[in-house]
Amino acid sequence: MTSPVVVVGHQNPDNDSISSAVAYAYLSNELEARKLEANPAYKPLAHLAVRLGPMPPESTWILESNGFAIPTLISHVCARVLDVMTPNPISIAHSAPLIDAGRMLRQNNLRSLVVTDDDGFYYGLITTRMIAERYIAATDVLEEDDSNTSAVVDDLLASLKQRVGDLTETEVLVLDKEGLLKEAVEDLMASSLREAVVLDDDHRCIGIVTRTDITTRPRRKVMLVDHNDTILAPRGIEEADVLAIIDHHRIGDVSTTSPIQFLNLPVGSTATIVAMEFVKQAVEIPPGIAKVLLSAVLTDTVILKSPTTTQTDREQAAALAQIAGVKVQEFGYEVFTHRGSGGEISVDKLVGTDAKEFQIGEVMALVSQYETFDLAAVMEHEDEIRSEMRRLMELHNYEFVLLMVTDIIAEGSQFMCEGNRRIVNRVFNINCIGVGGTWMPGILSRKKQVAPRILGS
Repeated sequence: MTSPVVVVGHQNPDNDSISSAVAYAYLSNELEARKLEANPAYKPLAHLAVRLGPMPPESTWILESNGFAIPTLISHVCARVLDVMTPNPISIAHSAPLIDAGRMLRQNNLRSLVVTDDDGFYYGLITTRMIAERYIAATDVLEEDDSNTSAVVDDLLASLKQRVGDLTETEVLVLDKEGLLKEAVEDLMASSLREAVVLDDDHRCIGIVTRTDITTRPRRKVMLVDHNDTILAPRGIEEADVLAIIDHHRIGDVSTTSPIQFLNLPVGSTATIVAMEFVKQAVEIPPGIAKVLLSAVLTDTVILKSPTTTQTDREQAAALAQIAGVKVQEFGYEVFTHRGSGGEISVDKLVGTDAKEFQIGEVMALVSQYETFDLAAVMEHEDEIRSEMRRLMELHNYEFVLLMVTDIIAEGSQFMCEGNRRIVNRVFNINCIGVGGTWMPGILSRKKQVAPRILGS
C-alpha cells in the first residue's frame, strides 16, 4: 500500500501556508497524471494537502467557495501502522468448515485469515499455526496406542468439517491505523500472536500487521511549503523523505538524504512561487486554484503593501486575477473581510493562528501577527489577548510573546508584548511598557521588518 505524498505548510498555518499546499498538491497530481499518460505502466503517486493547525477563516472561505476540501489535520509524519499493514485482508465466515480455511490459506500463500461473524463484522483470526496445532493434537491418541492410526485419521477427517469459529483466536491485538509504528512494534512483539488487526469505526477489519511487516521502517514522503525549519515542520520530519521544499523565507535547518527540488525565492509569498511553477510546467491554472493562490499572495503581502512585496508578486497577482476574473484590490479586501474584524474571532485564534517560534540564543520567543481593517475592535479585547499571550508564554516557557496587530488601512502595527519586553524595546528602540501597546508605523512584515531584528539581537 502506497501512502500519499503529504504537502504541508508550517505549524500555526496562515493562508499562504494552507493555500500553497493545496495548489502545489494539485500541480503535483497534474504532473503525475501527465507521466501516467506518457507511460501507462507508470504508478503515479497521489499528493495530498494537509495542515498542522487550525484553519484561518479566510482560508476556509476561499477553499469552500471554490469547491476544494479542507486539508486534513495531522500531528506528525512519523511512520504509522497504516504504512505497513496489509490492507483489505481476505476473510472467512466463522461458520465455514475448517477445510475451506486451509484451502484459502494455501491458495493465497497466507499465514492468517480474518474471521467474520454472521453480519460480516470482525470476529477474530485463524492462522496456519492454529490449524497445524489442531492436527498435531489429533496424534495424541497414539501416545496410548501407537497402532491406533485409524482413530487419528477419523479425528483429522472430523476436523476438516469443524467450524472455523471453533478454532478462532479472539484475543488479538488491535492497532489504530494512525498509530505510531514504533509503538505498534513494542505491542506486537509483546503479543502472544504474530499478527495484529486494524479495525475501522464499524468494527470491520481493514488491515493485518505481522511481525514480518514491522521489520521494515518506511519513510513517509513529504513536501514542505512556506517553511524549511524543523521547528516549524511536522513532528517526525527527521524520519521522513522530504521530496521538495517551496519557500520564501530564510534557509533553515531541514536536511535531506538526497538532492531534492528546493525553490527558495525572495518574494512576498510562497503562492507566488507556486504560480510560477504552473507556468514553468505548462500546467493550466483553473480559476478556482487561481483564486486560492491570489488570496495567499494578497494576505502575505497585505494586498501588495508590505515591504516584502516584489515586482514578481505584482505580476503574478495580476496574472492570477485575470484567470480568476477578479480585480486585485477588491478581491484582497474581500479576502481580509472574511478574516473577521477582530472582535468576532476568539482570542486564542487571534494570537495563535499566525504565530511562529524563534530561537534567540538559548531561549525561545513567539511572534504572532494578526492583520485587520479594524484595529480598534481588536484592542477592545486587549485584556483577554494579553491573558492568552501569558498563557502561551507559561505553557511553552517562551522568553516573550510579541503580537503584531497590523492595520491594513493605516499601514502599521500595534505591538503588544508579554514577558521579557527589554529585548523588544532594545531591538526596536521603543518603550513597550504594556497596556495599550506601542504603535509602529510602517511595520507590516514580520518576516522582513521584525524577525531579522529579533534574531540579530
